[in-house]
Amino acid sequence: MDLRGRGALVTGGSGSLGSAISVALAEAGCDIAIGYVGNREGADDAVRAVEKLGRKAYRVQLDQAEPTAIEPAVARATRELGRLDVLVNNAGWNIGIPFADLDALTTEIWERIFHTNVRGPFQLARAAAAPMRAQGGGRIVNIASVSGLKPTGSSIAYASSKAALIHLTRCLAVALAPTITVNCVAPGLVEGTRMALRIPPEVVDRLRREAVLKRASDAGDIANQVVSFCRADSMTGQVVVIDGGLHFH
Repeated sequence: MDLRGRGALVTGGSGSLGSAISVALAEAGCDIAIGYVGNREGADDAVRAVEKLGRKAYRVQLDQAEPTAIEPAVARATRELGRLDVLVNNAGWNIGIPFADLDALTTEIWERIFHTNVRGPFQLARAAAAPMRAQGGGRIVNIASVSGLKPTGSSIAYASSKAALIHLTRCLAVALAPTITVNCVAPGLVEGTRMALRIPPEVVDRLRREAVLKRASDAGDIANQVVSFCRADSMTGQVVVIDGGLHFH
């Protein structure tokens, strides 16, 4: 798909990874709706970064843990952009709880993680499908995690939610074919993000040590892969791991 003149909604666009994805899509020619929860300053920074590239950008407030907030946010993004061709489900929530500390993983924490990381992306994809189909096609890219592929990460709930998001990607690829493709990027640790700051230090150290490249995932590599998925016409249901060589080690 030629991305010039397309409209893209990037959830979690106020963070460093979301901003990198927004900028990469803008460089490819997209106008961007920056989704954010409370970090308005970060969202404004992302808007300015996109506008510097000569593309339109808008802030769209969205707490995707609230089911009633999703359809209005997608409708607003579509209205502001004039169209919606790309959805990047980048927003997520985690908390650092060692796997062995089962008592600390309360049902409230479990539900918040799954509502944000799984139910939210599903509802967003469902809402975005209508304008995409009306235009003849679209692209959805989910941002999961390497912890969805192996038992690692900040908590059992987070790892399980990302495993669910990966399989949701495959199921949506079937449901939305042939007009909409659905793919997934599974990063390892992306240092400097608010998500990474919630991970216990011992987990961060272990992830660095175990990666064959001895470094964390690169936000630019992740953003570029999102753009590649959006450009591709014959890829759907795929998961690309970007983790410094951690997953296969």
